[in-house]
Amino acid sequence: MPADFESRFDVDYEGELPASLDETALKRMETVAYILDESVRVPGIGFRIGIDPVLGALPVAGDVVSGAFSLYIVAESAHLGVTFTTLVEMLANITIDVAGGSIPYVGTVIDALWKANKRNVALALEDLAEVVETDGSGDRTGGGVEIPVEPDN
Repeated sequence: MPADFESRFDVDYEGELPASLDETALKRMETVAYILDESVRVPGIGFRIGIDPVLGALPVAGDVVSGAFSLYIVAESAHLGVTFTTLVEMLANITIDVAGGSIPYVGTVIDALWKANKRNVALALEDLAEVVETDGSGDRTGGGVEIPVEPDN
C-alpha cells in the first residue's frame, strides 16, 4: 500500500500517501527520474548523474528529448491527482532544465546539477501526501465535522 511507500530519493513529505494511490505509478515515476538524473555514479567524487546531461551533449535536440521524457512524470502526476499549482511548478522545473541545458558549454553542468525530475517526484509526493492529525497522544483524530450551509433565498 502507498501509505508505506518509501521514496528512493529520501523525500521528506508530511502525512501519508492515500491507500488508493497507485504505487506502481509512483515507482515508474521514480524509475524515470532515477534514469534521467542519478543512474551513474561519477568515479572518484561519488556524485550521481543520469542520462539527462549525456543527452544534453547533443546541442538543443538532446535537451528537448530529455524534456519530453521528463513530461512523463508530469503526466503521471496529473493522472494521480496532483494539484494544478504543483503541475505548474513541475513544468517550470522542466523548462529551467531544458533552457539551462541548451546553453553552450555550461548546459551540461546545469543538467547535472538541477535534477528537475528528482525535484518533480518530490513535489508530487509532497502534494499527494495527506496530513494526518493527532490529538497529541499519537492517536489520530477523527477530524472536524462538516456542516452543510444552504444559501438564503
